Amino acid sequence: MSLGARPSSSPRPRLLDRFRQFLPLSEATPSLSLGEGATPLIRAERLGLTVGAPNLYLKIEGQNPTGSFKDRGMVVAVAKALESGAKAVVCASTGNTSASAAAYGAAAGLEVIVVLPRGQIALGKLLQALAAGARVVAVDGNFDDALRIVRALAEQGEHPVTLVNSVNPFRLEGQKTAAFEVCEDLGRAPDILAIPVGNAGNISAYWQGFREYADAGLADSTPAMWGFQAAGAAPLVHGRPVERPETVATAIRIGAPASWEKAMAARDESGGRIEAVSDDEILAAYRDLARLAGVFCEPASAASVAGVRKMAAAGALDPDATVVAVITGHGLKDPQTAERQVPGVIEAAPTLGAVAVALGWT
Repeated sequence: MSLGARPSSSPRPRLLDRFRQFLPLSEATPSLSLGEGATPLIRAERLGLTVGAPNLYLKIEGQNPTGSFKDRGMVVAVAKALESGAKAVVCASTGNTSASAAAYGAAAGLEVIVVLPRGQIALGKLLQALAAGARVVAVDGNFDDALRIVRALAEQGEHPVTLVNSVNPFRLEGQKTAAFEVCEDLGRAPDILAIPVGNAGNISAYWQGFREYADAGLADSTPAMWGFQAAGAAPLVHGRPVERPETVATAIRIGAPASWEKAMAARDESGGRIEAVSDDEILAAYRDLARLAGVFCEPASAASVAGVRKMAAAGALDPDATVVAVITGHGLKDPQTAERQVPGVIEAAPTLGAVAVALGWT
């Protein structure tokens, strides 16, 4: 190669173009993108040995544009809203949906309205929505109350708005593309796909994606879907809604999942399971992900790894199984929890000797 010549490379694929044959797009669908998708799938050997899953991989969805998996579905939902002539979109949120809707709405030139539970949203997510210009309304209630309100807003006709929560089918259509990427990067479907469960749309979307890839002859099998809810917000585990869900994992603090039936179908059809993990188990996995795999995630993301560890300890995991744990969001989404989980900064005078003493070297 001559001096100054550029190495040959292909442009980063747009999600809507890369998987167009699997998406409900038309010639009239705008080509919207913030660079979503194509997130890393990494082998986590040290972490896997620690949690009892030697063949553990992590799907790092926190590397999407707004820092969470929501961007995959939001790009499709907002593009289809534009196609239909929408001028505004609305969502309820525990945080990540609001950040994603605000960003894609801003890129598309749409008004974005967010309704969220007061005092229950991690600071990083709230700031993302506000910075992108969303109109944010905090209500005295939980996520389920917020979702009920935005559904009503979408049904009224005086101020037309398009609902972009995961009850919008275009959201799950976009989110299923992560399953395609897992198969492509592994060269096959994993034996187990472990995933946090809150509103239950993502486990449903992944299962849809794995089935579609297998039906198209692009994968020879489908994985068992293992979903994990926080113990204080585990309606699918208990078989009934939780009126006042509580957990440090704010992204999955949901008591009445909108995709309940789809998630249970994903579990049953795949031969999988949906279990609960405690906040202590979630936070232990949260710390280990950063310290053993170099992956800084928000607490809800760690529910997948916490669940794998719990199942391994119970003897429910074949140590030879290939396991993919979905890491749904970036750690900077929730800086307050991170601050409580890390040791403090060591202070020292600006001399070699003082730093050596601070490090315990002398």
